[in-house]
Amino acid sequence: MAGIHFTFEDYKPLISLSIGIAQRIDESRAESFTLLYCDFSDIEKKVLKDSLESILRTSDSIINYGSDYFFVLLYTDKYGANIVKKTFDNFLGESLKSTMVSYPIDGEREEELTASLQHNAKSFCKKDLSFLD
Repeated sequence: MAGIHFTFEDYKPLISLSIGIAQRIDESRAESFTLLYCDFSDIEKKVLKDSLESILRTSDSIINYGSDYFFVLLYTDKYGANIVKKTFDNFLGESLKSTMVSYPIDGEREEELTASLQHNAKSFCKKDLSFLD
């Protein structure tokens, strides 16, 4: 299995698309998807590629900006996204800097989710994700 990779320019449209799908399909407004951020800056390219291919589902979306990776995990709440993150940690043998936000709990629009993710990354990972603006 492996997630589907999108270009960085697709970040905002992909988040907006995921929100639109969630609104159309999930009337209960439960955590419809989680956006997981991981910092892979200390990971070799081959090891990173192997981890993405073995851990992610074909329904997961991947966007990266250098070593900063963003995963849109459909029908996955924070508990499930944390399992994905821990699976990366176990595969890589180290704890990645990471944070996550879920729709609609952490924001109902792309801008709100991105702002929440940026705030969390700055607070918990000491990472500036202002390039998402």
